[in-house]
Amino acid sequence: MRHHVLDMGEAQGQGYVGQALGAADIFATVYADQLRFRPSDPDWEGRDRFLLSTGHYAIGHYAALAEAGIVPLEELASYGSDDSRLPMSGMSTYTPGMEISGGSLGHGLTIAVGTALGLRHQGCGTRVFNFLSDGELDEGSTWEAAMGAHHHRLGNLTAMVDINALQADGKTDTVLRIEPVADKWAACGWFVQRVDGNDVAALLDAFEAAAAQAAPEGSPSVILCDTRIGKGVPLLETREKAHFMRIEEHEWQLCREELAAGYQGEGK
Repeated sequence: MRHHVLDMGEAQGQGYVGQALGAADIFATVYADQLRFRPSDPDWEGRDRFLLSTGHYAIGHYAALAEAGIVPLEELASYGSDDSRLPMSGMSTYTPGMEISGGSLGHGLTIAVGTALGLRHQGCGTRVFNFLSDGELDEGSTWEAAMGAHHHRLGNLTAMVDINALQADGKTDTVLRIEPVADKWAACGWFVQRVDGNDVAALLDAFEAAAAQAAPEGSPSVILCDTRIGKGVPLLETREKAHFMRIEEHEWQLCREELAAGYQGEGK
């Protein structure tokens, strides 16, 4: 998936590559282990819903959709191009498997609450997964939705927050401090876990714990995932301006080589 992200990013020469690399383990864990779906029928009524609130993370989501068999791998080369089904910001009208048009931050959890409530009224046993960012916690609507999920006892809702400590205007703790973030979610009545979002084993355990307490009526779950921007590519992990990366033409192959070297090192 991280290689897909680099390939798509190179097509544009820039983009939200750092976030996608950092969140790749979260996307992979959800799609490989938790989400119920049919690759050949993205609109299957019995599917679990994955709502990407942070539309600019679409490049990472596309990599997951491709590995899940929902989007053809060869289509990733069209990322961000005219007439592509894979725009730079996720849009449900274009992309199979993209449930909402995200990007205007603060809307995703609100939509997820409505979706989870509606599915419960229909008697569906499906779950709703909502992906948010730490910068998105600046939005008051996110916390209104969090309280609403507890009020309606939406035990079929699981949120995951990518905490990479960076947003468009700078470091999260300098723009608007969110800590103690776990206490805030707990105060809203959620089942809270905080893990290393780049540790797949820890993510698997967290999602399993969330699934174990999931129910049509009960406590909604949130998994707070601490991640590293540019994870797997040291050249990008240390880049100062990392929210929207401009990567030089000669650097893309260096990024691939660093990524491959890191995984080879893990296998030794």
